[in-house]
Amino acid sequence: MFKALGALIGNRHKIKNILKSDMTQKNKIVFLVFSFLCLCNLIAFLIAFDLGKESGFEVIFFDVGQGDATLIKTGEGHYIVIDGGPDSSIIEKLSSEIPFWQKEIDLIVLTHPHYDHMNGLIDVLNKYEVKNVMWTGVVDTTASYRSWLDLIEESRVVIAQAGQRVRGDTFYIDILYPFDSLEGESFKDLNKTSIISRLVFSDKSFIFTGDAYKAEEEMLIGMFNLKSDVLSVGHHGGKTSTSEEFLKQVMPSYAVISAGRGNSYGHPHSETLELLENYGIKVLRTDVDGDIKFK
Repeated sequence: MFKALGALIGNRHKIKNILKSDMTQKNKIVFLVFSFLCLCNLIAFLIAFDLGKESGFEVIFFDVGQGDATLIKTGEGHYIVIDGGPDSSIIEKLSSEIPFWQKEIDLIVLTHPHYDHMNGLIDVLNKYEVKNVMWTGVVDTTASYRSWLDLIEESRVVIAQAGQRVRGDTFYIDILYPFDSLEGESFKDLNKTSIISRLVFSDKSFIFTGDAYKAEEEMLIGMFNLKSDVLSVGHHGGKTSTSEEFLKQVMPSYAVISAGRGNSYGHPHSETLELLENYGIKVLRTDVDGDIKFK
């Protein structure tokens, strides 16, 4: 499933070709049958946005309460999960989007090992055969972290750093941050270690920031193409993320905020909402809109 490429980005880190199209004719037929059946069902709490050019590609930001969880469904029949939220609620969400016979997830990405991003991925690892795992390898001491370490031993693990690329036939995901390997390192604040990535398919693009702070966001300015149609707003819309300088570079049409209803952190912060409004960016919130789907 993984295949090294000779291409380079910026600082000449090697890029990984992680995904390739491998659907069999039989799987295609089954998929078409299931798709027809799905037309008869209505999925509640779902807001969908058509980005144009039907490709079978979908990005779904799940409403998992105070946490982050995103599913990428590629037109090639691959499934990628970025973060899993704070609990097992992601399993029900995935079951509504992935055919019941599909037991494999091609790739999960853990932006950083805080419970509201990691705990749901532990349930995903227990339910599905996860082929590939990408994370930073930073050290933590929680029981959930130890469970995570045990479970990912069954998957192929890649330590994320800038210059890597996840590539399929019709899309790619570039890793923009962290700049160097953090494997085995300890940090007082794990938010600073969040993976920042940019997804591109067709002429559409998304940028995912985890819980990265403004300082980490601004390090990317001038180093990468940050322009994206959709911004997954950092740290649940908190005021410590999404600087104005960073926003000027991304200039999204949509900003997605993943936060829990009535959460005790005050997310999203009014300062962040005002900034996004001032730039004319359409704000979508899982605490208000439920699951948010782009296709």
